[in-house]
Amino acid sequence: MTPITLSKWSNSEGRNQLIETDETLLLNILQRLAAEPELSDRAYLRIVNRYARETGRHFSKSELYDGYSQLVAAGIMPENSSLRQRLLRKPVRTHSGVTPVTVLTKPFPCPGECIFCPTFEIMPKSYVPDEPGSLRALQNGFDPYRQVTSRLRSLQAIGHPSDKVELLILGGTWSAYPRSYQEWFIKRCLDAMNGEDSASLAEAQQRNETAAHRNVGMVIETRPDAVSAREVAHLRRLGVTKVQLGLQSLDDHILQINKRGHTVAEMRQAVRILRGAGFKIVVHWMANLLGDTLESDYEDFQRLWADTAIRPDELKIYPNALLQETELYRNYYLKGLYQPYSEADLVALIARCKTHVPRYTRINRVFRDIPSPNIVEGNKKTNLRQLVHAYMAKNDMSCQCIRCREVRRQEVHPEHLRLHILPYETDINRELFISYITPDDKIAGFLRLSLPNSPEVVPIDEIKHAAMIREVHVFGPALKIGRDSKGEAQHVGMGTRLIAEAKRIAHAEGYRELAVIAAIGTREYYRRLGFTLYELYMKQPLP
Repeated sequence: MTPITLSKWSNSEGRNQLIETDETLLLNILQRLAAEPELSDRAYLRIVNRYARETGRHFSKSELYDGYSQLVAAGIMPENSSLRQRLLRKPVRTHSGVTPVTVLTKPFPCPGECIFCPTFEIMPKSYVPDEPGSLRALQNGFDPYRQVTSRLRSLQAIGHPSDKVELLILGGTWSAYPRSYQEWFIKRCLDAMNGEDSASLAEAQQRNETAAHRNVGMVIETRPDAVSAREVAHLRRLGVTKVQLGLQSLDDHILQINKRGHTVAEMRQAVRILRGAGFKIVVHWMANLLGDTLESDYEDFQRLWADTAIRPDELKIYPNALLQETELYRNYYLKGLYQPYSEADLVALIARCKTHVPRYTRINRVFRDIPSPNIVEGNKKTNLRQLVHAYMAKNDMSCQCIRCREVRRQEVHPEHLRLHILPYETDINRELFISYITPDDKIAGFLRLSLPNSPEVVPIDEIKHAAMIREVHVFGPALKIGRDSKGEAQHVGMGTRLIAEAKRIAHAEGYRELAVIAAIGTREYYRRLGFTLYELYMKQPLP
């Protein structure tokens, strides 16, 4: 849309009036939308379509959002947060409280030889050139500064706030890249968020603490056999707070015949080290690998929580997508030794699996974002989650995962929230999932508190005697830093109350300190709550 110029002219009586062009049409339709008591999808479409019939002018959502923003900036319309949210394009991008920005590392040799991974010379291992994230990386020459800058601009252009950024660094095995490249890559990402270049990573991190676009979470992905105590200390120096691990299966035979290159024992040890160091843990699990059956997959999925060494915080379900650029296609499928599940079977399998997910885990994905023309056979539907949810609704099945219970854009009344504490054991600690729940059982915010069984299970000396806040997350639409809540879950003091509860529990349990694995852009927030930055973590003593 061409930027609207709110031109004015003075009539003979000296009153300023808008020129009778799109500006007045925009103002009129926006006022109609704002006057609607409950602006549902149906009400929105009814008003927009009726207005188009009356005036012959149809406004897209982007035009309405742009026009609304400019009318508010000019003082012609009052700010209306519910209308602004309704006009937002792709609201799902930020309805979990943060703005995700995904970047890809350059193509680089991977230590793995997985038969299901596609190989393209122009892409990092396992990535397809026409995936949305891959296309953005290619267009920007895999340059981290350009990738972050272009993504922030595109999100801002469709109305999303971008001051609380979760940076997801993808590209296969992060730990396989030279450390000099890792440090440069992250520094340039932070430079893009800061709006200025820094001489070092430490300088970029310090600037980001108060930058316009603050990094409130940093995610990398790696292999289980790349995780060690030395590696996690390095990840903390970089600012990483969350690690995605390619588990794929909890069956050593399946891992071996698919040439995964690690064992279940190595996976369990990797999760122990990461959990002991306070990281949030995302596990990738694959269905339909070579040797799997529908029933063996169902049983394997349940091991994710039956095994106390695993029990991930988040999960990505990645059914194996059969691509021509894989050994699985060349040496097994073409010889009749491998057959993908049908769409119907896959939907039914994932639906069964989802009923077993505990309330402390979030399912981030149920399918890789691979364009369907690349897939040889099997499920080609990219909206697999919707198909699974429809199947579950039809068969009276339910999922209790965090994503299925987030408040999203629902209005939240703090006085109606109740505090809920869900304890569970792992093989090295006791975890407390502390959350605020709405009357209809939606999650408004939560905190993960780790109480280690002993100092010996903690891989970093700095936090040997501390209880650990591994995550604080408040849901609802992402609000700009400093903006007051108008019914949204954020900015009503929920995070502060959760941390106060964590302090109370840690003190009662006899811990000397409370630590937090703070992201770079959240350090100022934790300082206000009495935490001090040490080498790798922020801590405060417990009296």
